[in-house]
Amino acid sequence: MSIGFRIERRTRVVGAGYISRFSALPVANVSDSMWRMSAGGARLKPMHGDARMAGPALTVKTRPGDNLMIHKALNMAVPGDVIVVDGGGELINALIGELMLSVAIKNGVAGIVINGAVRDAEAFPRRGLPVFAAGVTHRGPYKDGPGEINVPIAIDGMVIEPGDLVLGDCDGILCVPYDHLETVCAAGEAKLRAEEIQMAEIEAGTSDRSWVDASLERLGCEVE
Repeated sequence: MSIGFRIERRTRVVGAGYISRFSALPVANVSDSMWRMSAGGARLKPMHGDARMAGPALTVKTRPGDNLMIHKALNMAVPGDVIVVDGGGELINALIGELMLSVAIKNGVAGIVINGAVRDAEAFPRRGLPVFAAGVTHRGPYKDGPGEINVPIAIDGMVIEPGDLVLGDCDGILCVPYDHLETVCAAGEAKLRAEEIQMAEIEAGTSDRSWVDASLERLGCEVE
């Protein structure tokens, strides 16, 4: 099987229990729990509105401007999958539109991430399926290949392997590696609980802000 034009099988996928737990966490809390070192890039924005996304990655690497392998991934997807596409970030040709969006909804896909462009932009908020993309253009795609499915891909330095957990909300997308699900999930849940306490203190007027001046003094800031 040749590198560049192949379809692999996933050997593992994140389970429903973790999907449920992570779905309750803001992406920012999970990102903080990963030392703020991983992100899908600020270019990827929600096209659909504010619905959250969580599910196992079905990865696609495609030639910029070509969506043949995305069509194949739609046929392969099982309910709950998040199709994650590395289209090279190219915005000249749209990789999906409303017709493909409709297929994804019909097949029970949990979301789509496109490192590239979409078209039929008005359909995405109306249909509601979480879709993150880098831009919009009316120019359509080609369907000639090559491309790869279920191989490791990278978006803005963030590596996504088949079956990893992919999250998305209004702040963007994030991949949690399969081998680190429990550690990251527990840290994210602890972060959320701590922020809930902080919010209650802010509302009660008891929040301790002395850390600001302490940090400035430690860092040597001159204050007149």
